Amino acid sequence: MTRIIDRLFGVEGKRVLVTGGSRGIGEMIARGFVEAGARVYITSRKADACEETAAALSKDGFCRAIPADVSSIDGVDALRAALEEAEPSLDVLVNNAGATWGAPLEEYPEAGWDKTFATNVKGVFFLTQRLLPMLRRAGTLEDPARVINIGSPNGEIVPRAGTNYAYSASKAALHMLTRHLAAELGPQGITVNTLVMGGFHTKMMAFVFDDPKAKAAVEAANPLRRIGAPDDAAGTAIFLASKAACYVNGAQLAVDGGHSVDPGGHF
Repeated sequence: MTRIIDRLFGVEGKRVLVTGGSRGIGEMIARGFVEAGARVYITSRKADACEETAAALSKDGFCRAIPADVSSIDGVDALRAALEEAEPSLDVLVNNAGATWGAPLEEYPEAGWDKTFATNVKGVFFLTQRLLPMLRRAGTLEDPARVINIGSPNGEIVPRAGTNYAYSASKAALHMLTRHLAAELGPQGITVNTLVMGGFHTKMMAFVFDDPKAKAAVEAANPLRRIGAPDDAAGTAIFLASKAACYVNGAQLAVDGGHSVDPGGHF
């Protein structure tokens, strides 16, 4: 008899693509899927880092690197072509690759705005668009294919620290894009949801969490008095990819310890 935990939450054999999967939250999510028995592909701009992470994760299961820059159409198309050669369909797309840029308001450059939006919004849209045939082949109305977008509390709450104007605006755009795509793609057997990720110790957040005093302040302000752990990222992504989440579509799931409902110390 199949245990309910395996029937509802198992993702063994599912084909998964994680963008920005060589480090940070993307690596946490990719590792979780690998250890759960999925066939995982990771991509990032830096080929060496992508290959190195894939080699490390392959020790616990299947993981293959496909280096690509998803902020450009050429990069998106190259990634799609490589994935189509490797797999007949795609069960789960995790749009995790992200960029940010900080500068004072009066000095904020066009290059920073364009780079951030190209990765955080444009790349998500066009990669999802290009991979629709593979997602449609995998999904049904009863067990859809999944698109999981990685959002941020900064898309909902104005950050006190930092001058990342394009980042917060891009994440707000991503949250709306998730809902728009969910309505469009649900009838096609594809769900689209957002994980709104709070504070995790990643390269992007190193400027906060490498400072013991700043890290302690963020932890003290969080209702759970801590920042996110790798299992927090992996577990929620696996849930959205599992049978248990077949009826979840267009949702924003906050993975932030309660930061979004009590943002007194938000960063």
